[in-house]
Amino acid sequence: MQHKKITFIGAGNMAGSIISGLVKGGYPAELICASAPSLTNTQKLKDEFSILNSQNNAESAIWADVVVLSVKPQMMAMVCESLIKDGVDFSKKLVISIAAGVSVERFQSLLGADTAVIRTMPNTPSLLQKGMTGLFSSPQVSDEDKNFASELLSAVGEVVWVSEESQINAIIAASGSAPAYFFLFMEAMQAKAMEMGFTEQEARLLVQQTAIGSAEMVKENPDLDLMTLRNNVTSKGGATAEAIRTFNELNLPEIVAKSMQAASDRGAEMEKLF
Repeated sequence: MQHKKITFIGAGNMAGSIISGLVKGGYPAELICASAPSLTNTQKLKDEFSILNSQNNAESAIWADVVVLSVKPQMMAMVCESLIKDGVDFSKKLVISIAAGVSVERFQSLLGADTAVIRTMPNTPSLLQKGMTGLFSSPQVSDEDKNFASELLSAVGEVVWVSEESQINAIIAASGSAPAYFFLFMEAMQAKAMEMGFTEQEARLLVQQTAIGSAEMVKENPDLDLMTLRNNVTSKGGATAEAIRTFNELNLPEIVAKSMQAASDRGAEMEKLF
């Protein structure tokens, strides 16, 4: 991986996770800076990973080759406008956003029409370096910078590039929001297991270990499609078959499809808000 100077504007959980993955992977700590008006989070990151920290976003951005914008979407315009006002020239910098709902067009209206911008959509398992991140780049982004962004986000998991910006909203539906879908399903399973007589702790262990093991079976069998894995567990006329029959009778696939579409649609709506 190329070693560029990276400034994170905003030092929340996702920025901290990426910084952790980079440093643990051998990236030079002295080339990473976390910047925020308050030292609360940046000082923790400095103490833990020996990176630089700052309370001056503009100075930190001027120093950097790559600026990672990791503030909340509703704060993005204010932060970008203040950086421009304080003299940051983005014409030769790579900008990476990890905020939902802010389009490339919006970033370029705030930072300059020719700014090289990469939008990313990581999910919360990135906090454990088990994440999934979707990426989209503006035409100004070089292949070299695309490779750098891939390696940067690979520090917290897997990455996939999309060719159309609208597909970022599909990424939201398929991975960005998706941990909550699995948590909801696990909540329901835990509740029923408790109703069947297990303690809360026992029910959680049953559900979480089954989820972990199932995900590992998917990962360790890349040549088997998901339907085959499911069928391998489903003996004809057995208990699993009856559960699957009930899911299908209640039209689980349609529920999932409608819910994912709703998430994607909301992602598109958010781009009009910020």
